[in-house]
Amino acid sequence: MTDADATTTTTTTVTTTTAAAAGADWQAWQESWDRQQEWYMPDREERFRIMLDMVEALVGPAPRVLDLACGTGTITARLLARFPQATSTGVDLDPALLAIAEGTFADDDRVSFVTADLKDPDWPAKLPFDAYDAVLTATALHWFHAEPLADLYGRVAGLVRDGGVFMNADHMIDDTTPRINAAERAQRHSRMDAAKGEGALDWSEWWQLAAKDPVLAGPTARRFEIYGEHADGDMPSAAWHARVLRDKGFGEARPVWCSPSDTLLLAVK
Repeated sequence: MTDADATTTTTTTVTTTTAAAAGADWQAWQESWDRQQEWYMPDREERFRIMLDMVEALVGPAPRVLDLACGTGTITARLLARFPQATSTGVDLDPALLAIAEGTFADDDRVSFVTADLKDPDWPAKLPFDAYDAVLTATALHWFHAEPLADLYGRVAGLVRDGGVFMNADHMIDDTTPRINAAERAQRHSRMDAAKGEGALDWSEWWQLAAKDPVLAGPTARRFEIYGEHADGDMPSAAWHARVLRDKGFGEARPVWCSPSDTLLLAVK
């Protein structure tokens, strides 16, 4: 299914918001979100595979997971497909992405969602459990600046049980390699431009489509009231993330996968 097909499927006309939600094709929106994200990260599925490999290796095939900054529930979907006995709590503030997540998993009692601002120090009190086997996140925490991210890591450390894991797959930039960074960026953007010419949706185009959907228009408007057009945080190196996680209470932390631009960092409590 193409992004255009997914959007057409999702934007059927209905008479009420309730009826629209009941009839929405949430899987089509999930697929559309995946294609948009893959435009930026063609190796996106590989990082999820390694993430779940490490979950299985360290905490087993039936983990209690916190899907941190869960968005549409991308990690949760892959978690449950691989580990049917797993459970997941998704936490996010974005009303549009949460609407897609909640619609997707509405009939799955293994999944629950919490609306919370991760910059609020009291957000863990909203969770249904005090401890998790694994806290997983991807391509979300680069919206944080370094100091609030370090604070968040401290709260995450308090939620991971002894022997449990935290994993963050995200943009982690090493400023000591400027020529490598520039070459990687140029190559990546050249590939993205070629894909764009073939019809790939970027971030802003995807949100424009969501704003026109009868179900997602309201949540999308609220989303932009919360976040604005875009939020630029910091993207410190993997070494910074590992050091801070150890400082905040994790016993070990290091990369377990990387691409030319991104890193999957694993910390064990």
